[in-house]
Amino acid sequence: MSVKLQQVSKSFQNLPALQGVDLEVERGELFGLIGPDGAGKSTLFRIVASLLLPDEGTCSVDGYDAIREYRKVREIIGYMPGRSRFTWI
Repeated sequence: MSVKLQQVSKSFQNLPALQGVDLEVERGELFGLIGPDGAGKSTLFRIVASLLLPDEGTCSVDGYDAIREYRKVREIIGYMPGRSRFTWI
């Protein structure tokens, strides 16, 4: 799977989480994001997983637009957040 972000920005209540992020990961490449809490790592992954809309910019996964073709993106990507809102019984 390939991932491409171009000039992706996202803010929460006027607080910027991402500003003009460009990232391209080719099929077969491994990558990781390292940074302190609040650096925007989870926000970026949620945009790639089509769970969050960017304020600006574009994101594609395997050539599918993460906004317009989110169903296709969700068929090919897996995302498990570090903190889940689910309660396990």
